[in-house]
Amino acid sequence: FSVLCCNTENHTLSLKKMSSGAADLRQRKKQNCTESDKMAPEERNKENSKLGRSPKYMLIQRFAKLFFGCLAAVTSGMMYAVYLSTYHERKFWFSSRQELEREITFQGDSAIYYSFYKELLKAPSFERGVYELTHNNKTISLKTINAVQQMTLYPELIASVLYQASGSEEVIEPVYFYIGIVFGLQGIYVTALFVTSWVMSGTWLAGMLTVAWFIINRTDTTRIDYSIPSRENWALPYFACQVAALTGYLKKNLNCSAEKFCYLLVNASTYTFMMMWEYSHYLLFVQAVSLFLLDSFALAQTEKVHEVYRIYLFSVIVGYLLQFENSALLVSPLLSLVVALMLSKSLQMNMKKSTFVSRLLKIMYIYLVLTVAVTLNFLLKMFIPHKENGHLLKFIEVKLGLNTTKNFTMNWLLCQESLQAPSQDFFLRLTQSSLLPFYILVLIICLFSVTQVIFRRICGEPLKETVKLEDGRIGERPEIVYHVIHTILLGCLAMCLEGMKYLWTPYVCMLAAFGVCSPELWMTLFKWLRLRAVHPILLALILSMAVPTIIGFSLWKEFFPRIMTELTELQEFYDPDTVELMTWIKRQAPVTAVFAGSPQLMAVIKLCTGWMVSSLPLYNDDDLLKRNENIYQIYSKRSAEDIYKILTSYKANFLVIEDSICNEVGPVRGCRVKDLLDIANGHVVCEEGDNYAYSKYGRFCHEIKMNYSPYVNYFTRVYWNRSYFVYRINTVISFQS
Repeated sequence: FSVLCCNTENHTLSLKKMSSGAADLRQRKKQNCTESDKMAPEERNKENSKLGRSPKYMLIQRFAKLFFGCLAAVTSGMMYAVYLSTYHERKFWFSSRQELEREITFQGDSAIYYSFYKELLKAPSFERGVYELTHNNKTISLKTINAVQQMTLYPELIASVLYQASGSEEVIEPVYFYIGIVFGLQGIYVTALFVTSWVMSGTWLAGMLTVAWFIINRTDTTRIDYSIPSRENWALPYFACQVAALTGYLKKNLNCSAEKFCYLLVNASTYTFMMMWEYSHYLLFVQAVSLFLLDSFALAQTEKVHEVYRIYLFSVIVGYLLQFENSALLVSPLLSLVVALMLSKSLQMNMKKSTFVSRLLKIMYIYLVLTVAVTLNFLLKMFIPHKENGHLLKFIEVKLGLNTTKNFTMNWLLCQESLQAPSQDFFLRLTQSSLLPFYILVLIICLFSVTQVIFRRICGEPLKETVKLEDGRIGERPEIVYHVIHTILLGCLAMCLEGMKYLWTPYVCMLAAFGVCSPELWMTLFKWLRLRAVHPILLALILSMAVPTIIGFSLWKEFFPRIMTELTELQEFYDPDTVELMTWIKRQAPVTAVFAGSPQLMAVIKLCTGWMVSSLPLYNDDDLLKRNENIYQIYSKRSAEDIYKILTSYKANFLVIEDSICNEVGPVRGCRVKDLLDIANGHVVCEEGDNYAYSKYGRFCHEIKMNYSPYVNYFTRVYWNRSYFVYRINTVISFQS
């Protein structure tokens, strides 16, 4: 607060008023903001007069820079959305497919989300459709679920409303409208990254380089190619908008209008992000930790940071109410951390004094916040009934080597590629596109500069109100420090789980592009090198233009032909066996039939036929996880009677066996479904370091194909092709002991 005061008298007066409450603090902030708005034009006019420039000339220059920058940002987003649409068409031949063939392209959880979108459109009214989703008993046998809450179906609700309200029924097919919204959001995602790097560097050249790196490294920046309706593809664009707004909000000497706009955008994007993804509060928790560290070292205005904390708090409350009293939000680490920070706010204000006592209090403050947050989270989990993904904690224990398990679900999760450490190919791809080397260079320079600033703050030196280019102190800019901390935290997560790279890599693109295009970063480096042969400011300005230009031309020469080849090359996605299976189900199976099989296939059956299934590929419900494990026993070494009892307990009428799972030859032995089942069932014998599967029964999926007793007593084959075998589960069986 002392930075905003003009003299010693005002500083003394502000310290007296600081204890009077948040309302008085906001009033002073508004007054100071008004004063800064009045002073800013005068200061700019003085600077312009020294340089011999008229205010009119500077206004035109700023307007031109803003106009062309916004035009470039919007154009980049639109071109990326068109690129995704064209690539999707070339990959799946989407326009020439029948509806059934199009729907088969949605696999796994993507099929579930799109199936509910279809149901909403088929409902007689929107209200009736929402009611049927919140009281859904036509998807999973013997189970009534609130699909909106359990699967976070707000994107589908919004898409269906837009489709019907806009009168698009006669203009565009539902599937094109749906994927078009997702591709449009990806365009907004890219535009937000563009704006973030532009705001940080001051040049929209950084935004262009960010977009180029993002598209070139698309394999590691987004999952849009594999899973269009996934929740992250709906949610992350809003988070990118929130980060862009937060970047502007944290900047120093921001005029009131821009600050209010950024604040409102942070509010809106945070609320929306919270509603779009069930795991959003974990990502916001990482962001809150970044802001906590930023504020702990007094590198940002405390009031701004705490305004963001209030946004988190209100977002959690709104999310809790709109997500049907989702108790997982109440026991989330985000809420515990924010409440702890709010309680410790008064102590942190007293720490701003540059005394030895304040430096001791700073260490105590960090310890106090962490202790209160952990204690509060423990108490909330103790007193609030919740289902906060208990299997997630068990997975972390096993992942870190703190525990071992034979549980099928845990071991299956550990075998998933997205939950393993990133491969060397990931780092090789980032290096080939020159992204990783420049990111490391920018990160090192920023880290050293931030460390210097923190050391100066510990020694009692105040931050400069305005950091000039010749100062070479990029670490004093709060928005830069925030992004450095944020990317480091996300990078640590990405080094543990490959799936986290989709959160980390986009901001690697943004930070690297900002660094090479920022004269301040080059000036900071030259300040350390004590460069005297050439004027450092001039050299910094030259390099901030020359280096990204050279990078851009090299990327254009090497990767542009590859991208054009992707768009011109016609790929073929055709799965006739699955098409035949879905066609048979729609024509031959009774409407009341219940199908059992692998969760991924059941999701496709639900989408393409509408028939009820016994399981789905959802991993946030313990009961569904147990169902999946039980039904997967069709690929284990269990008796026909055991499998029959399992299937009939879920009222299944038909069983679908996939040859690809039954005869799976995985690259990693021990990660195949049948191997994991053998381990969980105790059918593995270890001899001389090798594992052998042993049971008095043969593997069910093999034995049932032989058509001999007792399998034919329980199951009757009614359909088969090269990939699938469908058996009717007999209703009248004579059990013999």
